[in-house]
Amino acid sequence: MLLGAAQSAYHRLMTMIETDVDRGEVSEASALRAAACLFHGFSDRSRLTIVQHLSLGEHRVIDLTRHLDLAQSTVSTHLACLLDCGIVMFRPQGRASVYTLAHPVATMELLAAAEKLLGLTGDAVALCPRYGEGVTA
Repeated sequence: MLLGAAQSAYHRLMTMIETDVDRGEVSEASALRAAACLFHGFSDRSRLTIVQHLSLGEHRVIDLTRHLDLAQSTVSTHLACLLDCGIVMFRPQGRASVYTLAHPVATMELLAAAEKLLGLTGDAVALCPRYGEGVTA
């Protein structure tokens, strides 16, 4: 059960998730689905690297492809996921799009909390038999 501050973070009404219309609240199941979708946006190493680069400031796709040594189509696909999740936003600049974090402070707080939790769990996450470093999809 999602409680406390985490639960209140998912209280807003959204058309894509079920709400209790009479009370104007999001159901626990809907809040958990929304949280899972958010964390899915961060679940790929390349997407996390993109977020790290964007924490330093705006980047064009071409800038990110150079920094990450990935194909333009791969970077664009990851940016589309981050955009769909509301993690990044963009603005047109000539023929290019310039990407930035949509909520930089909250995003960096989330990543800092993740680093803290990783520090507390030690090697447990990396050694996880289901999702650890040696597991292939």
